[in-house]
Amino acid sequence: MESSLVLWLMLIATLAIIHSVQAQDQQGFISLDCGLPENEQSPYNDTTTGLNFSSDATFIQSGKTGKIQASSVGRLMKPYTTVRYFPDGTRNCYSLNVQSWRRYLIRATFTYGNYDGLNVQPVFDLYLGPNLWATIDFETDVNGTRKEILHTTTSNSLNICLVKTGETTPLISTLELRPMENSCYITKSGSLYLHHRSYLRKSGSNLRYSSDTYDRIWRPYFQMEWTNISTDLDVFSSNKYAPPQDALKNAATPTNASAPLKIEWSSANPDAQYYLYTHFAELQDLQANETREFNILWNGENYYGPLTPGKYSLTILSRSPRTCEGVRCSVQLIRTNISTLPPLLNAYEVYTVIQFPQSETDESDVSATRSIAASYALSRINWQGDPCFPQQLRWDGLNCTNADVSVPPRITSLNLSSSGLTGTIAAAIQSLTQLEKLDLSNNNLTGGVPEFLGNMKSLMFINLSRNNLNGSIPQALQKQGLELLVDGNPMLCLSNACRKRPKKKVFVPIVASIASAAVVIAVLVIFLVWRKKKATAVGGTSMVNDTFANKKSRRFTYSEVIKMTNNFQKVIGKGGSGMVYQGTVNGSDVAVKLLSQTSTQGYEQFKAEVDLLLRVHHTNLVSLVGYCYEGDHLALIYEFLPNGDLKQHLSGKGGRSIINWSIRLRIALETALGLEYLHIGCTPPMVHRDVKTANILLDENFKAKLADFGISRSFGGHESQEFTEVAGTHGYIDPEYYRTNRLAEKSDVYSYGVVLLEMITNKPVISEEYHVAEWVSTKLNQCDITEIMDPNLCGGYDHNSAWRALDLAVSCTDTSSSKRPIMSQVINELKECIACENSRISNNGGLESQEINISLDTSVVPKAR
Repeated sequence: MESSLVLWLMLIATLAIIHSVQAQDQQGFISLDCGLPENEQSPYNDTTTGLNFSSDATFIQSGKTGKIQASSVGRLMKPYTTVRYFPDGTRNCYSLNVQSWRRYLIRATFTYGNYDGLNVQPVFDLYLGPNLWATIDFETDVNGTRKEILHTTTSNSLNICLVKTGETTPLISTLELRPMENSCYITKSGSLYLHHRSYLRKSGSNLRYSSDTYDRIWRPYFQMEWTNISTDLDVFSSNKYAPPQDALKNAATPTNASAPLKIEWSSANPDAQYYLYTHFAELQDLQANETREFNILWNGENYYGPLTPGKYSLTILSRSPRTCEGVRCSVQLIRTNISTLPPLLNAYEVYTVIQFPQSETDESDVSATRSIAASYALSRINWQGDPCFPQQLRWDGLNCTNADVSVPPRITSLNLSSSGLTGTIAAAIQSLTQLEKLDLSNNNLTGGVPEFLGNMKSLMFINLSRNNLNGSIPQALQKQGLELLVDGNPMLCLSNACRKRPKKKVFVPIVASIASAAVVIAVLVIFLVWRKKKATAVGGTSMVNDTFANKKSRRFTYSEVIKMTNNFQKVIGKGGSGMVYQGTVNGSDVAVKLLSQTSTQGYEQFKAEVDLLLRVHHTNLVSLVGYCYEGDHLALIYEFLPNGDLKQHLSGKGGRSIINWSIRLRIALETALGLEYLHIGCTPPMVHRDVKTANILLDENFKAKLADFGISRSFGGHESQEFTEVAGTHGYIDPEYYRTNRLAEKSDVYSYGVVLLEMITNKPVISEEYHVAEWVSTKLNQCDITEIMDPNLCGGYDHNSAWRALDLAVSCTDTSSSKRPIMSQVINELKECIACENSRISNNGGLESQEINISLDTSVVPKAR
C-alpha cells in the first residue's frame, strides 16, 4: 500500500475565530474584474460572494474593454459581465506581484456572451509565464469556462498571458489569485490542475468564499444510490486543508449498507497523473455497538485503510500521483468485516499534474529589460510576459540562452537599433551580466560612452554608431576581443585624434616636470616595495593593524593568549588553519584558534573573519571575544561552546549523545536564522560559503551557532551574483556555483540543504557510491519515510514533520538555484515542522522529550497518523 498522510488535529474554538477573522480580511487576494473601466466603481464588493473586485487596468498594458450582451447578464454575477479583449498583438499579459516560493490558487474565467455582436466563438491559448497552461475553446465550452491551478511561484512576479492562435480574438472575464498554505497540496513535481471539486449533498448551491477560507469553489454532487446524512452542528476542520463548514455538515453513504460508495470520472489521457484529496467527518452519534470502518480502493487496489472517521474532519491524501487504467478512474469506499455501518464521504478534490518545464527568464535580466524600456519610454506590444520564452514569442531585439529548460534563460543580445532612443545610455544595461552583443545604433543618444560597458565581462560586440555621443572612449572599452563601432558620432573623441597638440614653448618645462615626477614615482615605488617586504617579514601584521586600528579594545597580546590557555594545555579541536585550545578570559571559558604559521591562506582568512565578527552580532552566530596579532602570532578568541559541533552529535563520536528529532529541528531553525541574518541583516550582505555540520556549534543547551567565517564574502544583495573563485568543503559546494563561479545567497541555501539531509538521514555527505542528495532521491520513489530517516531516532518523530523537512531539504539542494527557497522561506517551513512535532509530543502526554520552546503560530497544524 502506498504511503498516505492522514491529517488529524482538533481545532479549538479560539483558533477557529482567528481563522475566520483572517478569512474576512482577504489578505493577499487578487480579484480582477477584467474589462471594468478603472474609474467605474473600482474597487467594489460583490454582494454574492463578499469578495472585493477591482479593475484590471493597472495590471496590463494592452487590450480593450467590452460588456457582454444583456441576454446573458441575468444569469451571471457582476464580475463576469465585462471582458477585456485583445485585437492587437499575439501575446498580451497580466503582470502580478506575488510572493516568491508561495503556493497560489490561480483562477481565470472566460465568458464570451457575444460581447462583440459577431457571434464568433474564439479559440486561443492561455500561458503561465513561458509555459502553456490551457487552450480556451468557446466552440466546445459555449457558455464559458473556468481554469484553475495550484502553483508555486519561483519569483516575485507572475505573468498570465493570452496568446492568439488563429483569427479569433482572445478575451478574459476575471483573474483571481488566492495565497495557500505551502504545506498543503504538495506534489512530487509540477503543479495541480483542478479536475473537479465536490461536496456530497442532494441539492444546494456552489460553495466558495467566505464559506471557504481559500475561496475554492465546491459544487454539490450526489448519486441516486446514495443516502444523504447531515448535521446542524459545527464540524471543525482539523487541518490546513480546511474544507468549508457547509461541505463538512453533509455526507453521502450507500443506501445499500453492504454496497461500496463509488466515485468515478473519465480520463481523456491514459497517462494523466492524479492527486486525490478526500475529506471525512462523522456526522452521526454512534451507539456503543455501532462501528463505521472502511477501506479505500483506487481502481481495485488498496489505497488506504482501514479508516474510522471522527467528529473532527480529517483529510486523506497520497504523497505520490496515481494513474488510471483505461479511460475511467474509480475510487471505492468498502466497509470492513467488523463495521456495522456503511462508509461515508463528505467532500473530495481531484487534480491532474501539469508540468511547467520551461524556467522563467532570470529575474534580474527581466528587471533590467523593464528598466531599460522605462528609461526610453519604449512601448512595444510584444514586450509583455517572459522575454525569452516561448521562443516564437520572444521579445523583439533579444536573443537568449536556451540550452536547458530547467535553468533560467539569460539574455545574451539586445538590439535597440533605430528605436528612436533619446537621452543617455541606460545604466540598467550593466545588469544584463550575460550580455554578449549590444546594438544601440541609429538613435539620438547623447552624453558620454559609459565605462561600465567595458566592465561587462561577456560583452564582445557594441554598436553605438550614428548617435550624438560625445567625450572620449573609456580605456576599459579598448580591450582585446571587443568589437566597438562608434562611427557617425561627430562629437565623440577617438583615442588621441581630437586632443590638441600642446604649444612648443611649454614643451620643455612639461618634459622636465614629467622627468622629475618619474624620479619621484620611482623612489616612491621602491620605498613601497621595501615596506611591503618588511611587512611580510613580520607576518603581515601591517595589513591587519591598518584594518583594525580602531578596534584595540578587543586585542590581546600573545603573552595573554599563553596565559589564558595555560600554555596551550587543552586541545579541543584541529582545523586546516591551526589548532583550537580551551582557555579562560575573566572567568569565562573561551576557545582559542591559533593560526598555524604554515597556513597558506591564514592571514587573509584571519583578517576576513575578524572583520566580519567584529561588526555582526546575532544570537545564532559564534561571538568573537577578541583576537591577537603580534609578529608571527595570530589567534582568534571565541566564546566557548561546550557541546562541540553538530557533526559529532549525529555520529556519536567522542562520546557525544545522539540528539533527538525535536532538537535537530531546533538546530536546523537556529542555523537558518543565522544564515538569514548574514544574507539580509548585514550591510553589505554576506555569503558564508562553508556551511556544514562541523561548523554548527552547540552550547550547553544545544543552542546552535554558526562558526568559521574565514572564507565568507560580501555580495550585492538579494538575488545578485558575483564572480568569485570557488571555495568551501567538498560535498557541500553548490554545483551551480562550482560550474559558473557565480556566488549568491542561494549557494549557502544549497549547503544548508545538504546539512538538513545529514540531520534527517545521518548518512555521510559523500561516499564511494553516492552523494547524500542522490541517495535520498532514489529512496523517495519508495514513498517510505522510515527508509530515509536516521535509524538512531527509532521512529521517534512526527511523520508529517519528517516529510516536510525532507521536502524542504530536497528543494534547497535543487541543482538550479532559481528553484531553491530563500532562507526566510526555509525558516517559515521549519516552524511548521516544529509545530507538527510539538503536537506529537503533546499527544504522547509528555512521555518524550520536551516540546521545542519556540514561539510559533500553530493555529492550524496538521498531524500525521
